[in-house]
Amino acid sequence: MSDSSDDETAGRVYDPDAEHNFPDEKLNEVLAFVEADEEIRTYLEAQNVNAVDRMRYNDHGAKHIEIVRNRALCLYDLLKASNVDFNGARQQGLEEEDESVIIALAATLHDVGHVVHRDSHAYYSIPLAADVLDRILPEFYDVADSVRMKGEALHAILCHHRSETPLTTEAGVIRVADALDMERGRSRIPYEHGGRGINTLSSQAISRVSLQEGDSTPVLVEIAMTNAAGVYQVDNLLKAKLEGSGLEEEIRIVAVNTNENREQLVERIEL
Repeated sequence: MSDSSDDETAGRVYDPDAEHNFPDEKLNEVLAFVEADEEIRTYLEAQNVNAVDRMRYNDHGAKHIEIVRNRALCLYDLLKASNVDFNGARQQGLEEEDESVIIALAATLHDVGHVVHRDSHAYYSIPLAADVLDRILPEFYDVADSVRMKGEALHAILCHHRSETPLTTEAGVIRVADALDMERGRSRIPYEHGGRGINTLSSQAISRVSLQEGDSTPVLVEIAMTNAAGVYQVDNLLKAKLEGSGLEEEIRIVAVNTNENREQLVERIEL
């Protein structure tokens, strides 16, 4: 599983071009199944047509899913290292190893509703993802646990949309991870094609997103910008997704201007 940036989590450096094996055996088995599944691969291709080709939004296809899933699992690693409680699996009587599986499945399927329409896609994702989960989960769980895993994954999928409030840590992770796909040109805020508006300028200003262990919080998200316009992107995308996620006290966001121009207006800002 690859990522578009070098993410440092819990002392590990994530090679952007490498396939990562996470320490949980069940998670790796589920990921192998998911990545080989033809229906899921087709969804990830098809869901980009409405978003990109027809509505001129940014990428919501396979690369977006890859980035979100990897960063969601990196967030999970960092939060677990600080003993943050993941109540979704726990309150359902599931195993600790199921926490990361819920996150991986939700990250993989959170945008499939785009095949219906970009607008309200989080709600369209629910029945489509439910059908896929009904096929996948019995490969790894009995009937009762499949139902519980399905419910938790669907809750996380729905709550990546800002109109819904995450009730579990797993869902909060998905919501934040969705916004972490924001390097140059990959913003979740649509930019004007050929335009020079603030959305365009800010989306091009983010050069790198880094996840690492924080000093005062379990997670430090550091955003490297080439100019101060990137603050608009961080404030209106990542900060907006963090608010209401349930992880506000666990994640610290710092934006750093890396432009060597000594006349730069902003060098470092914490949100």
